[in-house]
Amino acid sequence: MNKLPLDFYQSHDTLTLAQLLLGCELVHEHLEGTTVGIIVETEGYLTDDPACHAYRRQTTRNAAMFGPAGTLYVYQIYNHYNCINVVTGPEGVGEAVLIRALEPTEGIELMGARRNEAFKTGFARYRQNTIDPTTADGQRNLANGPAKLTVAMGIGRTEHNGISLIMGDIYIRGPVLHDFDMVTTTRIGLTQGVDLLYRYYIKGNKFVSKK
Repeated sequence: MNKLPLDFYQSHDTLTLAQLLLGCELVHEHLEGTTVGIIVETEGYLTDDPACHAYRRQTTRNAAMFGPAGTLYVYQIYNHYNCINVVTGPEGVGEAVLIRALEPTEGIELMGARRNEAFKTGFARYRQNTIDPTTADGQRNLANGPAKLTVAMGIGRTEHNGISLIMGDIYIRGPVLHDFDMVTTTRIGLTQGVDLLYRYYIKGNKFVSKK
């Protein structure tokens, strides 16, 4: 299946893209191996949204958000873990879609190895028992959160912030899921814009971070 083309990202507004990305696959072709996961949960962030990193102005940290649609914006949380966003809208605007959760489909053992290695030295709040990617519970926990999925997919801020989803070894293809119901609700872990219905997930999917 081919990468989503540039005009896919250019032809839709941010909230529409947040919905259309559900059921598509995030792919990372790495020297260690290829990892793939179906996007099952997203959040939209608009330029006039107080929870959006671009709400006040462009900075060194959020500069990738102001790039062309189809750019990958990677930012760090808690000075340790990363989250990934698909930049949307016209260049210079500053909008993006956060990918919150994946259903792993390829490279599952590699995902598990990365997660287990990362959590040996992670902050106490993230430490947990070793993940067994051969079990249903282990697979469900591999990428059911924005910080978890970047570790599992081998995506880092230094290496991947600002890269193109059209030209690089990280890209989105699909969709591979078509017939599903979508839940529209409020976003998670925010102190501003908490009432905005900008979060979307596949109803009944066990890999969603939080129902």
